[in-house]
Amino acid sequence: MQTSFTWGTGRRKNAIARVRIASGEGTVRINDREVEEYFPRLCWMAQALEPLKTAGIEGKVDVFVNAHGGGLTGQAGAVRLGIARALIKMNPELRPILKKAGMLCRDSRMVERKKYGQKGARAKYQFSKR
Repeated sequence: MQTSFTWGTGRRKNAIARVRIASGEGTVRINDREVEEYFPRLCWMAQALEPLKTAGIEGKVDVFVNAHGGGLTGQAGAVRLGIARALIKMNPELRPILKKAGMLCRDSRMVERKKYGQKGARAKYQFSKR
């Protein structure tokens, strides 16, 4: 039996998450692992699954995610945006709910690059007059 998937892409920091959603019994797998195993901290797991809770469809859809790049914090944010975008494609009536909750905004904050002649992005070597 062929199930039709709805796709959504999420990005956060240096992480990218490709999300597939299909109607099902509530399975959530990230990189072929259970969500509890992939995101050991509760805050990461809660952030990643927030759109499902807000839309009120926890346990009604299967979510399959391919996440790569960055760390687990960035990946949790990317999964959140990817799920929200896929839900809107699946059901456009959810857009006002997710938009009001702020789940459709791409968090554009990135690590600032290190500049030459400096210790880091903002840190500088100590100035010596003599």
